Amino acid sequence: MTLRIFDTATRTLREFSPLRPGHVSIYLCGATPQTQPHIGHVRSGVAFDIVRRWFIAKGYDVAFVRNVTDIDDKILTKAAEHNRPWWEWVATYEREFTWAYNQLGVLPPSVEPRATGHMTQMVDYMQRLLDAGFAYTAEGSVYFDVAAWVQAAGSDYGHLSGNRVTEMEQGETDQHGKHNSLDFALWKAAKPGEPSWPTPWGPGRPGWHLECSAMATWYLGGAFDIHGGGLDLQFPHHENEIAQSHAAGDDFAQYWMHNHWVTMAGEKMSKSLGNVLSVPAILELVRPVELRYYLGSAHYRSVLEYSEAALLEAAQGYRRIEAFLEKIGEVPIGTYTEAFEAALDDDFSVPRALAEIHNTVRLGNTALADGDLDTARTHGANLRAMTSILGIDPQSPTWATQTTNNDTAHHALDTLVQAELNRRATARAEKNWALADEVRDRLAEAGIVVTDTPDGPHWSLA
Repeated sequence: MTLRIFDTATRTLREFSPLRPGHVSIYLCGATPQTQPHIGHVRSGVAFDIVRRWFIAKGYDVAFVRNVTDIDDKILTKAAEHNRPWWEWVATYEREFTWAYNQLGVLPPSVEPRATGHMTQMVDYMQRLLDAGFAYTAEGSVYFDVAAWVQAAGSDYGHLSGNRVTEMEQGETDQHGKHNSLDFALWKAAKPGEPSWPTPWGPGRPGWHLECSAMATWYLGGAFDIHGGGLDLQFPHHENEIAQSHAAGDDFAQYWMHNHWVTMAGEKMSKSLGNVLSVPAILELVRPVELRYYLGSAHYRSVLEYSEAALLEAAQGYRRIEAFLEKIGEVPIGTYTEAFEAALDDDFSVPRALAEIHNTVRLGNTALADGDLDTARTHGANLRAMTSILGIDPQSPTWATQTTNNDTAHHALDTLVQAELNRRATARAEKNWALADEVRDRLAEAGIVVTDTPDGPHWSLA
């Protein structure tokens, strides 16, 4: 089947054709660790983890770069407000982001570069732009000359976000030395008390947009396959990445992918709106795998409207998958179905893929009800193949060690049920069928379903 991706730059579904056969290169804008991550932050991590896993499942070798913006105005402001060193502040919250990614089963990137580790590459990039006539220096700062680029590139600037040049605002508060308010900072001259690095034009620190162009091309080359990130990064960040990269002579990303927001009451989840739900807080309600299921359940380009009811409903959906696999016991990973493949090949349509997963669960339960354990286990093997691609395989070791408060109650219940199942097993061994049936009926009255498998009896909640 042919994989198609919705390319933000052309606003069309495009057939995916990698620059190098058998290889996919992806750059994802990662965290700016200034505070504790909320579920809006990590949705991007989950969405592009599924993208990466699907490419791997289709046999591609994937180079996946996810950066860390570890020097930024917001980081400096937060650290100063709390009277902490900026480097300590960012390291603290970078660890929290890493913890959140790990909790949700997001695969580690091929490399996770930090902006502060790539100053040499940024200096080289600025020199290329200065030599090409698309940047200028001003009192120790370096700016990208938007007017010069627009004149050279025609209507190219603004094509990703769909903004008109005359209506754009860079959002930079410091306009000192700019030729035009449309210009954006590549390098910011040092200010008293701020960290700085040496350059031929004076000490300072990098602008946000320069960081990603320098890191993306350093690791993936001047042309690479996919650039991803949140929808809010289209402008100014990604628009400016394209401008400076093309102006420097790099072809840059061939496809642009943007995931939509997590919202509450129609508002984008953000610190300023005060509607933040941290990952640790949500994990008090559901298990990590259930949160991952929830965050990945909507199409990556669709808004995910958060409510506790929707979260808990998603958790129940996951538990139906889990319950079926518990009934049939451990099975090897099989193969994904054609319907599942068609779904993910259509711009990574996870909702359709989940529909096929739940259809497989239904078929498996039907086979169990008919006493056909072999067919049920075949469906289970295929189910594992599909859920593993979405990163939610219940039998994966990833999830075996992750618990929440709910698991304490589950463990206590399991202890009691296992005692009853042992009593039932003893009764059956002694051919005391009446007692064996009595135990099973008592468990059924309590809402506990017992399924006999080759690996012994398994129980689940009805």
